[in-house]
Amino acid sequence: MLTRREMLRVTGAGLVGFSLAPRKLLGQAPSASPGKNYDVAVIGAGVFGAWTAYHLQQSGKKVVIIDAYGAANSRASSGGESRVIRMSYGADEIYTRWSQRALTLWKDFSERIGQQLFQRIGVLWLAREGETYGEKSAQTLQNLGIPFEKLPRAELEKRFPQIAFGDIAWGIFEPESGALMARRAVQTVVQEARKNGVDFLLGAVQRPPASKRGRLDSIATRGVACITAETFIFACGPWLPKVFPDLLKDRIYPTRQEVFFFGPPLGDSRFAPPALPVWSDFGEHIYGIPDLENRGFKIAPDWHGPAFDPDTGERRVTAETLAAVRKYISRRFPALKDAPLVETRVCQYENTSNGDFLIDRHPSFENVWLVGGGSGHGFKHGPALGEYIAARIIDRAALEPRFILATKAKVQKRTVY
Repeated sequence: MLTRREMLRVTGAGLVGFSLAPRKLLGQAPSASPGKNYDVAVIGAGVFGAWTAYHLQQSGKKVVIIDAYGAANSRASSGGESRVIRMSYGADEIYTRWSQRALTLWKDFSERIGQQLFQRIGVLWLAREGETYGEKSAQTLQNLGIPFEKLPRAELEKRFPQIAFGDIAWGIFEPESGALMARRAVQTVVQEARKNGVDFLLGAVQRPPASKRGRLDSIATRGVACITAETFIFACGPWLPKVFPDLLKDRIYPTRQEVFFFGPPLGDSRFAPPALPVWSDFGEHIYGIPDLENRGFKIAPDWHGPAFDPDTGERRVTAETLAAVRKYISRRFPALKDAPLVETRVCQYENTSNGDFLIDRHPSFENVWLVGGGSGHGFKHGPALGEYIAARIIDRAALEPRFILATKAKVQKRTVY
């Protein structure tokens, strides 16, 4: 595992509606005071913003979080029941290392507060003959000493008889990986940060003036006095292009993503842990999470949907995607062919041009940071990303070149999965 010193080396949500009397969050009275001076203001209480605020407070900073609709709300990319945490990233070692560090932090946090936010149920990658992503992943896992098993077809069929493997030739099983309880995890991080002294404000952040240069002294919120801080971190997820349209509207692309939950057959435990792990069919860009907490068998396509507005977008799934998912299920999980659809969600990715995160200073404001571009794979990294950002602000550690704004092109060419 990475030490803090090593991490320093290697290494949503924005424009909002505001209530004049900030409402209670997670059972606590509001504590933010407009007009109060802060060391850091974090705009966005998704997984990136929550963990960034948490780490900064732990380092002694006076922090406020400002969010549109509440931590891990239904519009946020961090909302929803569950997210995958896995180590396989092909040859992309930086993300494997970050996942490794993040898993340690997720587990430590969960144990400290006495909640099961991480479900250690394993992750199974399905691979076909000639697919290089799996081979590169296996090599990276081996190089970093991360436990995994490379399973031939016969072993896959023996362990997971509920899966019809079809053209799948082999697989990778990560026994230490699994799923995170997404909404509950983010809300708990925010709750713990508040217990430790972080303030929270439900408020509408106005766009910083495009003509201003140098330092940003304050940000305006609708109906309330300005919030002043030494440093501002905009971790707004899909709202980042709205807050900074001139800079980011062609560099971060929110897309509509559909998620489905199906009810397993009566009394059938084959589609819940421990019988079934998290699984990913990379060749068809589709993945699933077994029946956690009796919510149903979760399945979602990983291909990028159409452009989406997180404030106004309609959040009902389409008949076309549902039909495609049912067709896949009938082929890969035959016992679920006629399973009832028990729940759906429409969320969003906020994709950068290549899938790398955006973590950089604003080119016009020396004390403003842009943090986003989770690109559909960012949730798991929240604790490590927050640690990384805190190190940049407190210790002025060097920036990872892959995350800087200059690498975010205006043409989409996904390279991170």
